[in-house]
Amino acid sequence: MNDHFTGKVALITGAASGIGAASARLMAERGADVAIIDVNEEGAERTAAGIRERGRRSAVRAGDVTEAGAVEAAVASFRATLGRIDILVNNAGIGSGGGFLVEEITEAAFERMLAVHVKGAFLCTKAVVPVMKQNRFGRIVNVSSNRGLVGFERSSHYCAAKAALLGLTKAWAKEFAPWGIRVNAVAPGLVLTPMSTVHGMDAINEEASWNLQKRGAEPEEIASTIAFLASPEADYFTGQVLSPNGGDPIVGI
Repeated sequence: MNDHFTGKVALITGAASGIGAASARLMAERGADVAIIDVNEEGAERTAAGIRERGRRSAVRAGDVTEAGAVEAAVASFRATLGRIDILVNNAGIGSGGGFLVEEITEAAFERMLAVHVKGAFLCTKAVVPVMKQNRFGRIVNVSSNRGLVGFERSSHYCAAKAALLGLTKAWAKEFAPWGIRVNAVAPGLVLTPMSTVHGMDAINEEASWNLQKRGAEPEEIASTIAFLASPEADYFTGQVLSPNGGDPIVGI
């Protein structure tokens, strides 16, 4: 049995559904207690119930990761309830809401996109890093996107936000290394989550046709990559980006 996370506490943002929920379940199966921040309290509580069914502890705080006070209060609550935070998965995100051209992206939409993905990751990381430094241990995984790697002809604000997460990943890997904190990113391709399927199956099938496997990934497939990067098996990884994308695109140096 894989018990890499026994004795560890993972904080996963946006774990009410999709990749975040799958990551929470998988880490719980491998021994972790799991803390969850999500604006969708009902969905987060469903995920937490599944974690408890697996014999692990879970704590939920409903909150917006773009609000510093909410993040700080959540982290303080989790530390009081669960005792520590060893792993942070910055997964909270939003979709573009459609295939927006730059002329169609409002200033408010642009600001919200960067706030959720980039500011949210910044605030959550800032809140947990002092604990990780004190313990001289930490694993941070930022959830980016293949569109942050190579761009896309639509939704440039989404591409920009996901690319910014890659910059944070590389900078934080260097900044936090002296304290034993590893920082990596996952950049998935098409994943069959509520955020992607909201556009309908025609859009899903079109995007799936662009990759070599002609399908979208299940959230559990991405969760496996996230769990790997948070595990002892990835102790020689830091500042790296893994892109499970079915071959859309083939990336690397």
